[in-house]
Amino acid sequence: MYQSFKGGLGGIALAKNGRSRAINAENPHGEKGKGGMAASHLGPSRKGSPCLNDIEPGETVTLAEMEGPGEINHIWITVDNKTTDADCFVLRDLVIRMYWDDEEYPSVESPLGDFFCCGFGRECAVNSVPMAVVPNRGFNCYFPMPFKKKAKITLENQHANKIPAFFYQVDYCLYDELPEDITYFHAQWRRERLTEKQKDYTILDGVKGKGHYVGTYIALTTLERYWWGEGEVKFYIDGDEEYPTICGTGTEDYFGGSWSFAKQVDGKTVEQNYNTPYLGYPYYSAHDELIHNFYHNDDCPPMRGFYRWHIQDPICFDEDLRVTIQQIGVGYRGLFERQDDVASVAYWYQTHPHAPFAPLMSKEDRWPR
Repeated sequence: MYQSFKGGLGGIALAKNGRSRAINAENPHGEKGKGGMAASHLGPSRKGSPCLNDIEPGETVTLAEMEGPGEINHIWITVDNKTTDADCFVLRDLVIRMYWDDEEYPSVESPLGDFFCCGFGRECAVNSVPMAVVPNRGFNCYFPMPFKKKAKITLENQHANKIPAFFYQVDYCLYDELPEDITYFHAQWRRERLTEKQKDYTILDGVKGKGHYVGTYIALTTLERYWWGEGEVKFYIDGDEEYPTICGTGTEDYFGGSWSFAKQVDGKTVEQNYNTPYLGYPYYSAHDELIHNFYHNDDCPPMRGFYRWHIQDPICFDEDLRVTIQQIGVGYRGLFERQDDVASVAYWYQTHPHAPFAPLMSKEDRWPR
């Protein structure tokens, strides 16, 4: 059974023994032989229903719901990033949630943009194995998401205005059975608008059960001068309390970089962005690039977005897991404790049941500075 279920390039020649389906606005229930039935002015089955229209403020829509056993293997989404110049944080105002096997609480809960490694309410190009964003808010997720009984994906519009057009597709396969030792995909967004000195920022805690941690996205807004990237990432595994089992050597190191990502251009220090299959620094800006009012200065606190996928090096746990990162910088006098604005998404797989997440902060508190 495992060999037939195995995906990826290494297993591409193996018989899959699955039944391929897709859910989108052209086939909202993923039914066999019922895609593209809606008519447009061009005639029957000619782009009659390409998207969801006019999602009202406060409305939660079900993007996909299917009976298992099965596995979601690709999600594609695109939506405009603003509705007016005053309402320009759509990617933080829309909340995506995912539920497996009739669970009461979601296993995935995040602002839409951050889930796809685009924090700050802004899109950026992301070119990695499980996440790709190209070229203008074409959000793609390739994390496999198995489910034994049922899967449900919802979108809540917490934006001030209706969303005129929301495009999406969920590609999945149905199977007669799944491997017995399958685990469920999880993702959780968090933020501290002002971290505490000498207290590590918590990326993830409260995880109980057996599983493996597979990724981190961090949207860092620096609020102090000098270099910000000396904080170490720590993994507290299976009962670790005061000290972790795994402790990295610094923030830039965790995301695969070195020497502050910097190069010199005309006597100025310039940070270098990068995308690789498993780690990247796709976004940097200190300006308001989404809207510009001639009466307002467009300067912003520096914003940086990073991803790190533990696909080749998953962090395995049998009982519990906690993940943290320090806020430590370095200046002319050496290391110092910092206070910055940190948001994050943690990605992991685990057995069920899982602990409920803390309530998501209000949309206003999610907005970037």
